[in-house]
Amino acid sequence: MITLQGHSLTLKEAEAVIWDNELVEASPESLERVHASRRAVEKIVAENRVVYGINTGFGKLSDVRIEQKDVERLQLNLIRSHACGVGDPLPEVVSRAMLLLRANALLKGYSGVRRDVIDILIALLNRRIHPMVPEQGSLGASGDLAPLSHLSLALIGEGHVFYQGKVVSSLHSLQAEGIKPLVLSAKEGLALINGTQAMTAIGVVAYLEAEQLARQSELIASMTIEGLRGIRDAFAEEVHIARGYPEQAAVAARMRQYMADSQLVTAQCEIRVQDAYSLRCIPQVHGASWQALNYVREKLEIEINAATDNPLIFDNGEKVISGGNFHGQPIALAMDFLAIAMAEFASISERRIERLVNPQLNDLPPFLSPQPGLQSGAMILQYSAASLVSENKTLAHPASVDSIPSSGNQEDHVSMGTIGARHAYQVIQNCRRVLAIELICAMQAVEYRKIEKMGRATRNLYTLGRKVSLPLTQDRVFANDIAAVEKFLKATPVERLAGQ
Repeated sequence: MITLQGHSLTLKEAEAVIWDNELVEASPESLERVHASRRAVEKIVAENRVVYGINTGFGKLSDVRIEQKDVERLQLNLIRSHACGVGDPLPEVVSRAMLLLRANALLKGYSGVRRDVIDILIALLNRRIHPMVPEQGSLGASGDLAPLSHLSLALIGEGHVFYQGKVVSSLHSLQAEGIKPLVLSAKEGLALINGTQAMTAIGVVAYLEAEQLARQSELIASMTIEGLRGIRDAFAEEVHIARGYPEQAAVAARMRQYMADSQLVTAQCEIRVQDAYSLRCIPQVHGASWQALNYVREKLEIEINAATDNPLIFDNGEKVISGGNFHGQPIALAMDFLAIAMAEFASISERRIERLVNPQLNDLPPFLSPQPGLQSGAMILQYSAASLVSENKTLAHPASVDSIPSSGNQEDHVSMGTIGARHAYQVIQNCRRVLAIELICAMQAVEYRKIEKMGRATRNLYTLGRKVSLPLTQDRVFANDIAAVEKFLKATPVERLAGQ
């Protein structure tokens, strides 16, 4: 059971909830803060004080005063009118993360919602009712208004959800689980949709996948080095200490461990003096991407515990401040950085693939083919990798450098952070496919070198990988192999791959 405090959620805990379906509860202390904040809202309504989002319109319409009798209708109208998402639905795992992060943010006690709102968010999470949220439509400032509106529809019994493996109406799932639809009260609609939980949820899922993939890339690259009889000296500890980047040194240390007992790697001048950069500079390139990953992790761990709606309530309602914590710029920049960093893992991997299949760059059979000429072997596997790498170059263009004014120019600078997060996630999927291709080619290469000479860690990866993709003894539809190895990598932690 994960206890939400509003300020202490970790990425490890988020991972347990998102993927392992760990149950969630709210701490008593956080619920006390929620009650205090709600009492402040009710006092504002009773006193008929003019406060943005409680008894005013929204955005450019913030100067329009709303009568007390229409305060609740205002919130329902807000959810319905802002549910303008388009495109395919976000993955269920992202929807699940959105529920978790929205509940945690509201438990900080700055938003003025009733406990009922927290309870239904947690109920959906624990009963695995996941709102169907279209992936497109957010500008990433005023928060993720459209995506969070679709999430909020599920709470009030409208819209659709993923439930028990099917897409059903929200009302059906709530009735099946004995959950009463939420009836929104003052400020609650705005509190639900004014935040960064869509981009941050995508970011959390993307980062957790990226971290695993980055670790896997080092093990796969180690097998490639064996297949190419690469030089171990470039990974020597003193080389990386001399530069001073801890991430670079850590990559080299892990790869030394993977190749420690290998009889296939070589010494300097044993076969050649130097390797190509895509082998020799792996610690430098991967290490730089790890620096970016560490930056992204830091920003996500702040944002998943952040109050990002507007206005925020302080001092028992004596201060209600309209600010801009909904602006997604910190996550927008982090997601752009994540896309660039992960694109580099794929880029250098594709160059290693080329070295594995190109007969002008190695002493292996051309394109690793069992019958060069009659059979094309891995020739077009490299084409696919090159295509994915090229696509990543487009996806890695920063989304955060763009801004289009909205809401009658009241909201005149936006982050496009959700677009950046979606692009980063797609880059990661492409990167995994490239690494799957590298693994297929590397396994074939080490077979020509004799697998009994492999290191223990890489041989364990080879043994597991061959259960998914068979040797290249005959040309076949390699799309099936790529898909199978991609699925295998996504499901298997690097520790298991390395036999640790």
